[in-house]
Amino acid sequence: MPARFGAKSKGGGRRRLGSQTLIRGLDVLEAVASGVNSLAQLAATLKLNRSTTHRLASTLVERRYLSFAPRYGYRLGPKALEVGYQARVQLNIPQVAREHLERLAAKTGDTVHLGVLDGTRALYLDKIAGRRRVEISSRVGDVQPLRSTGLGKALLLDETEPSLREFYRCEIDGGQRYAVSETAWIRRMRDYAKNDYAFDLEENEDRIRCVAAPVRDSTGKIKAAISVSSAAQYMDDRRMKMLVEDVRSAAQQISSELGWDPAPTAAKKSSKAG
Repeated sequence: MPARFGAKSKGGGRRRLGSQTLIRGLDVLEAVASGVNSLAQLAATLKLNRSTTHRLASTLVERRYLSFAPRYGYRLGPKALEVGYQARVQLNIPQVAREHLERLAAKTGDTVHLGVLDGTRALYLDKIAGRRRVEISSRVGDVQPLRSTGLGKALLLDETEPSLREFYRCEIDGGQRYAVSETAWIRRMRDYAKNDYAFDLEENEDRIRCVAAPVRDSTGKIKAAISVSSAAQYMDDRRMKMLVEDVRSAAQQISSELGWDPAPTAAKKSSKAG
């Protein structure tokens, strides 16, 4: 019994030590960001000894969050800049997308959504209602399933097959009913991924269909998705196919504003096909 308590105590001590090290590392990063660039200045600012400060700063240099030059000292590194850029992009996606969403809604007359991946669900960040008298139950701030919504599927287009199966099955575990089998769903997702769009064929909401496409950032990764939704009476198969280009074009315009270059993505898809 004492041995168990001893082991628990050591584990707790390691966790506290790890948390303290993390906090100190973040303090170093924030100090450099504020303009403190020499080892002596860092140690004095953070009230740490030079060896501890050097160890923390060296680790951050190794991970590229800081860079070091003998004559200039420490500066923010490329990884810190990358993380900062991604944070800015995430915060600004609705703002960047808004004008494009409004144009798409005006052009199609249908309801337009913008959403991002939130764990195993799709989080809706924006919604522009269409001109038609169609009631779509979604609201900004809602979380919706991934496997049954067009927007949710579009967010998953770059996922591997094992990952797709995990996303599909986690909604089974959540008790959500869904008429499309896993095998059929995976087959559809492969076809959608080849063409960079996805459909919701009345899978999530009765008599509601939608066409969706992914939004990518400067790295080519999917960061969001947009969709056009309407009642099935306005969304027969022919119209859905016609809408693909409009939705995909709007998504690509938003992606371009986020720094996306379509050329590398096209080359990557071509090499996969080959």
